[in-house]
Amino acid sequence: MSDAPEFPFLDALDDVFLGFDEDGAVVVWNRAAENVTGYTDAELAAATLGDLFDVQTTEVVDELFDTGSAVVEADLVTADGDRIPYDFEAHRVAADSPAAFAGIGRDVTERHDQRARIEAREQFLREMYEVIANRQRSFTEKVEALLALGRDELGTAYGTLSKIDGDDYVFEIVDAADDSIQAGDVVPLSATNCERAASDEQTLVLGDVARDAPEETDRAGYTEWGISCYIGAPVFVDDDVYGTFCFYDTEPRDGQFSEWEVTLVDLMSRWVSYELQRDRANEQLQRQNERLEEFASVVSHDLRNPLSVVEGSLELANETGDVEHLDRARRALDRMETLIDDLLTLARSDTALGETEAVDLASFSRECWETIPSGGAALAVETDQTIEADPTRLHQLLENVFRNAVEHGGDAPTVRVGDLDDGFYVEDDGPGIPEDERQSVFERGYSTTPEGTGFGLAIVAEVAHAHGWDVVVTDSADGGARFEFVDAAA
Repeated sequence: MSDAPEFPFLDALDDVFLGFDEDGAVVVWNRAAENVTGYTDAELAAATLGDLFDVQTTEVVDELFDTGSAVVEADLVTADGDRIPYDFEAHRVAADSPAAFAGIGRDVTERHDQRARIEAREQFLREMYEVIANRQRSFTEKVEALLALGRDELGTAYGTLSKIDGDDYVFEIVDAADDSIQAGDVVPLSATNCERAASDEQTLVLGDVARDAPEETDRAGYTEWGISCYIGAPVFVDDDVYGTFCFYDTEPRDGQFSEWEVTLVDLMSRWVSYELQRDRANEQLQRQNERLEEFASVVSHDLRNPLSVVEGSLELANETGDVEHLDRARRALDRMETLIDDLLTLARSDTALGETEAVDLASFSRECWETIPSGGAALAVETDQTIEADPTRLHQLLENVFRNAVEHGGDAPTVRVGDLDDGFYVEDDGPGIPEDERQSVFERGYSTTPEGTGFGLAIVAEVAHAHGWDVVVTDSADGGARFEFVDAAA
């Protein structure tokens, strides 16, 4: 405070008060000005507006005399050389005052910091948009760029998009500060915090794993790899958890991830979910289009032939009165019905599974056997296992394998159902399938007999894959055909 006794009330102000003469020299100040700037009374008395604020003194003085007021937004320079963002609002004062103008200054560091944060977040969102809107980049390239952006913003060493495959956690796309984690690596799901994010189906936020979730410190990710902070969101496809989009580090945070940081991870994970869902929809649409082409071919060719037989047989029966022509027409109609049934089954076979349940394979196999014309063929069931399956779709699979064995297994074949370590098999004791044809038997429309539709084993393959099974054709112990159904993840 200056030694002018007529202004003692200014010391009651918490904000900086400064008065200047017509040349911009300091003539009045309060105790807050001394405390904030660190200058002595003598130093303040020798200072100008330009010395205290990073401005041109003459410009501010001219504005004050022209308009009567001015707002200076500049750094207040302290005696130690520190710079504090300040707003100084000054006005002209009465002519008989020792100061030509005076005003109050306020520290706006928080406001400046907030503005800087907003600008940084806007920049981040612009960069994120530029990444996802770039049509020249592949999905993998976009995710890599997002992971790099996220790691930089969050200050973490690792960022990954990973897929959950049963009990395995597969690193699909990685951006990391070192090579300890690489795309394609597989670890137990139970070792990761992502298991919890996936099971809870919500973003998991752990600034310090030991502090925020001590119950998670027994995971190998913490005990062996040292993952001490984590933020990750589940990725969804078809409303099911596909995996996680996450960031983590071996150094814990003093505080927690901020609301903004949680939001940006959520935004990225939702975009990834959308893109994966769109890719799957496009794949399904492509398969549907391929089916439409196949069905059009069948309708235009395969169904036309028996239809021509029916028309010709009816004409001959009408002309000759010979009912044997009607038998030929009936056989052609049966052929058409089989084709249509197989087409409908195949059309539905690529849809998602219905509800699965525990199925007793032995009793279920016998039930399916009863639905086919088996002739003199016999069924031998040598299994006691229970499998998880959609009963309707499993019935399609077994019925078509059984029918194939009966139709191609020679006279009175025996069809056997048995166990494998990671699945089951169906085999017969017929002539078998030549090795050079085994890759073709599952193709739609492929048949070795004129009576066959060529769709039966295609249906088998579709149903097996829908359950997550691989199907392999080999020889049975008796030299017949053997179809093995094994867990693809095993």
